[in-house]
Amino acid sequence: MSLWKQLVLILGLVVAATGLSARFLPASHPVLQRIGLLAPLERLGLVAQPPEADASLAKGGRPGAGGGPATVIALEAAPQVMRDIVTSIGTARAARSVILTPEVAGKISTLAVASGEYVTQGSLIAELDSQAARIALDRAGFMLADAQATLDRLRRLQQSGSTTETLVQEAELALQTARLEQRDAEFALSQHRILAPIDGWVGILAAEVGKQVDPGTELTRIEDRSSLLVEFRVPERIVSRIAAGDPVSATPLADPALKLAGTIRALDNRVDETSRTLLVQAAIANGEDRLRPGMALRMTLTFTGESHPAVDPLSIQWGADGAFVWAVRDGKAQRLPVRILQRNSDAVLVEGGFQPGDLVVTEGVQALRKGSEVQLAPPGGAAPAPKS
Repeated sequence: MSLWKQLVLILGLVVAATGLSARFLPASHPVLQRIGLLAPLERLGLVAQPPEADASLAKGGRPGAGGGPATVIALEAAPQVMRDIVTSIGTARAARSVILTPEVAGKISTLAVASGEYVTQGSLIAELDSQAARIALDRAGFMLADAQATLDRLRRLQQSGSTTETLVQEAELALQTARLEQRDAEFALSQHRILAPIDGWVGILAAEVGKQVDPGTELTRIEDRSSLLVEFRVPERIVSRIAAGDPVSATPLADPALKLAGTIRALDNRVDETSRTLLVQAAIANGEDRLRPGMALRMTLTFTGESHPAVDPLSIQWGADGAFVWAVRDGKAQRLPVRILQRNSDAVLVEGGFQPGDLVVTEGVQALRKGSEVQLAPPGGAAPAPKS
């Protein structure tokens, strides 16, 4: 195929694509108008026109420019507070958590609780074989009784002058030593009983009756999960905007429908130089016991900012120079450039040259031209769609 034939074929494809876009894509009309192709395509009948524009086309005009006004739906750009939302992922842990380990070696003789059971502070968890410790305590009791009897006898002899002050003092020292030995034996016996140091839920027991354990052997973990602590990181740009006591919301990744309220409990004293983030600790109430330590939570902080005009997402149009909206001012359409600040599900917060009384067109934008007359549809009505 020769070069000229290829050029003719390419030109034909461009013309066909331009015609199709002009007929079926009304959003392309502003671009075609800027490059001078919209008017010729309208005269060829390739561009759909609203019924009210027929008289204007006969004069070579544009819809809403020289003919009847374009009917549109327009709403007021009501002010809305801009919200800055920061999210981060953190891991929950119990407000209080204690690992239980024996202080002495021995064989487990009693397990007083079951895995998952709730216990109160001071409850017996397990007991080690304490026969040797009880024998030592009995021996200490005998030694204490003997020391007391010896001291009593020497004091009676001292009254009759049959003993010396030195022997009486030695007997008193022996009595005090016996008392300390008895206390030591009582303490050694108490270490064979493993008690709950806090209120909470018992974890999986890693021991059973008859098992020999050593000091430091982990038996189980008791956790008070009535409230949870969550540590997460926030960007340094919001460091000056948060403080202890601020509200925070939490959503478990495993249950996105569950929303929990919490408060900031503490802030770290420095920003991490590598990630440029600050470590934050929050407390989350868990009164219904629906969460467990170790779960991943999405933490959300919401900050309110300044108020800005809010428009319907359908009103946002795009041109070569960026976003704009059609505003109705004094009964005529005005193209108003805007800068998008925040997108929400039901509104878009923008910044632009709005004036009091301006209405923003949400439906019927295809028929608008700069300065064209506008007729507002009645409440609950609909703007007529262009013919295809």
